[in-house]
Amino acid sequence: MNSIATEVVTESPEDKLNQRLCSMIKTYIEPEAVDEVVDAYHFAANAHAGQLRKSGEPFICHPLSVAMILAEMRIDQKGLMAAILHDVVEDTVISIEQVSEVFGEEVAGLVDGVTKLTQLDSKSSAEEAQAENVRKMFLAMARDLRVILVKLADRLHNMRTIGAMAADKRRRIARETLDIYAPLANRLGMNQIRLELEGLGFKSLYPMRYRVLNQEVRERRGRRKEVVSTIESTVKKRLDEAGITSNVVGREKHLHSIYRKMRNKKIPFSEVFDVYAFRILTSDINSCYLVLGTVHNLYKPLPGKFKDYIALPKSNGYQSLHTILVGPYGISIEVQIRTYDMHRMAKSGIAAHWLYKSDGKKSEVNPQARAHEWVRNLLEVHESVGNSLEFIENLKVDLFPQETFVFTPQGEVVKLPRGATVVDFAYSVHTDVGNTCVAARVDRRLIPLQTKLVNGQTVEIITSTWARPNPGWLNYVITAKARAGIRSYLKNFKAKEASSLGRRLLEQELFSLKTKIEDIPLQRIAELLKALDLESLDQLLEEIGLGNRMPFLTARRLCSGIVDTEIVLEDMESVTHAALMIKGTEGTVVSLAKCCHPIPGDPVVGLFNPGTGIVVHLNDCLNIFDNRKKSQGWLDIEWDHSVSGEFSVALDVGMKDQRGSLAMVASAISKAGSNIENFAITSQDGHVTEDLITLSVKDRRHLAEVIRALKNLSVVLSVHRARNKKGGSG
Repeated sequence: MNSIATEVVTESPEDKLNQRLCSMIKTYIEPEAVDEVVDAYHFAANAHAGQLRKSGEPFICHPLSVAMILAEMRIDQKGLMAAILHDVVEDTVISIEQVSEVFGEEVAGLVDGVTKLTQLDSKSSAEEAQAENVRKMFLAMARDLRVILVKLADRLHNMRTIGAMAADKRRRIARETLDIYAPLANRLGMNQIRLELEGLGFKSLYPMRYRVLNQEVRERRGRRKEVVSTIESTVKKRLDEAGITSNVVGREKHLHSIYRKMRNKKIPFSEVFDVYAFRILTSDINSCYLVLGTVHNLYKPLPGKFKDYIALPKSNGYQSLHTILVGPYGISIEVQIRTYDMHRMAKSGIAAHWLYKSDGKKSEVNPQARAHEWVRNLLEVHESVGNSLEFIENLKVDLFPQETFVFTPQGEVVKLPRGATVVDFAYSVHTDVGNTCVAARVDRRLIPLQTKLVNGQTVEIITSTWARPNPGWLNYVITAKARAGIRSYLKNFKAKEASSLGRRLLEQELFSLKTKIEDIPLQRIAELLKALDLESLDQLLEEIGLGNRMPFLTARRLCSGIVDTEIVLEDMESVTHAALMIKGTEGTVVSLAKCCHPIPGDPVVGLFNPGTGIVVHLNDCLNIFDNRKKSQGWLDIEWDHSVSGEFSVALDVGMKDQRGSLAMVASAISKAGSNIENFAITSQDGHVTEDLITLSVKDRRHLAEVIRALKNLSVVLSVHRARNKKGGSG
C-alpha cells in the first residue's frame, strides 16, 4: 500500500489569536481601521520574533491578549494598536521614533506612555522605581485616558498568566496589583476589572488562605441555594404586585471581599458568609426608589445602613441604592438597587465611553469627566510634592476613600474622605481658599479648623488676605490636595521669604558691629562662602533666614580683620573638638554649662559671651530664664551628629544606707561603661541616703543604660537626673 505524504499546515497560536481579535473588532470598527490593527500586529510580531514568555508561548501572544481585553471594551483602533505595540520599545530594538514614523504620533504617544511605566532606574530602590512608574503613568493619563486602559489590560493578562513566574516575583506583582492597580480600577469605576484583579492578586499573594476560603464557599454554596431562591421569588412577587418591572438576582460575594471583611472587622467566615446579597435592576431612577420602599415594606431595614449613591454618586461615578434588611429567620440581606444604565457604568467605568457611546443615551454621571477631574487634581499634587514616594503616599490616600458628604453654603455637595477636616474642605474648594482660611462655620457655628467633618454638615470657610498656611495643619489634614497645597506654599514661602529675613538678621548683627554688608570686601565674602560650601550670598542669607546659620556668628566671621569683634579665636588645635560639637558654631569656642550638664541628644540653647565664646545649656535650665529676658546673645543650636567624647552628667540617687551599697552602685556604673567623677551625700534620713553622683557618659542613650543598670540594683530606691539650682552658669 502506497503512502502519500501530505504537508499539514498548522496555524500558530499567535495567528489564531489575531483571527479571534479581528473577528471581535469587525463588529464595531470600520474595515480600514481593522487593517491598521492587522498592520500593527505584523509589525509587533516581527519585532518580537524569537522571544518567548516564561510559559513558553510566543511573546506576541501577550500583547494580542491585551488587545482582546480592550476589544471587549470596544476600544478604538488607535488604542488597540497601542496595546499590540506596547512592549516593542521596551523589549525590542524598535525605538519610539520608528513607531511614530510608521503608525503616527497618536499611537506612539500611547505606546510611549505605557512604556515609561516599566522603565526602571538601576540606582533606585524597588519601592522608588514603583513609585516613579506610577507617577509617570498619571502624567501619561493626563494626556490620554487610554494609557491607563492599556496598562490595566496589560496587568490583567499578566495576572491571568502569573503562574509561570517564580514565587517571590508572583508575590511582589500580586502585592503591587492589590495596592495600586485594583484600587485604581475601582477609582476609575471599572468594577469588573477590579474584581478580577483582586481575585487573582489574592490567590497569588495568599494561596493557602485562598484555597481554604474557596473550599469553604464551595461546601456551603449548596445549602444557600434554597434560601437565595426563596428570597428572590418573594421579592420578585412583591415587586410584581406593586407593578414594578425589575430583575432580581442573588449575587455571591467574591473571595477577596470576604477575606477583607473578615480581616478588617475581625469576624469569622460564618458571620460574613451568612449575609445574603441581592441586586435589583430596574428601568429608571423613580423605579429605584419605588423598589426601595417595597423591599423596606417586605423586610425590616437596619437603621443607619441605608446609602443613597444615586443622589450622591461616589467619586468614581458609581450610582446605586444600598440597604441592609433583616430577612426570614433573622438572616441579613444586602440589597443594591440601580438602573440598567447604572449597572453598565458600575461594571465598565471610564470604558463605558467606548462601550455604550453608540446607544444614543447620555448618562447623568460621566465617569470619564470625573476621571479627568481626578487626574487633574493629582497633577496639582504632582507639581508640589518632593519625590515619587511622597506622590504615591498621597495617591494611596485618594485610592482608599471612605467618603463623607458635606455642603457649601450654596448647597453644592463636596465629597471628602472619611475623617477629613475643615482645612481639607477649604483646599477641596480651591487652593487659594485653603491657603487663606482663618476660621470656619459649620451649621452656622464657629469651629476650630482641625475639626473633623461628618455627613450632612454645611461648611462655610472664612478667609483673610493676610493669612497663610500653618505648618501644624499637616498634623491633621488627610487629603492629598490639602497636604500638597500646604507643603507647596511653605516651600515657596521659605525660598522667597527666607532670603529677605536672613538679610535683615545679618544686617542687624552687622549694625551692632558698626558695619554694613556693602562694606564687607567681596574677597572676604567669597572665602566664607567657600568655607561653608555655599554658592552665593543669597544662599547664605537663605540659610540664615531658615535658621540653619546663626546671624551673629556669620556677621563676626565676615567682620574678622575689619573690626574688633571681641571673639577669642584661639589656636585652632585647641578648639577643633569643641567646634565640631554644635552645628553652626564653626570657628567659635564652645563650652558646656556646669549648672545643668548638657550631653549629646539633649535639647539645648547657647549663650554667646564675648571673650568666652558659646556656653551650652539645657533649654529648661533654671539659670536661663531670667538671663534670657535680659540678654540678646541666646542662640537656637543643636548637637552635631558626629559629636563624640565623654560628657559629665549628675544623678540624684536614693539608696539604702547599708554596708556595700556604694560598692554595688560603683560596680554597676563601671559595668555600664561609665566613670564616677564626683560623689556627695546630699541628705541622710534613717536607713536612706540621697546622693549626688557626677559621672561621664557618651550621650543620652548611654545615660539611659547607666540609669537602667542602677534601677536593677536592690539597694537603689530611686534614680533620676539632677536638676540644677539657680547659680553660676559655669
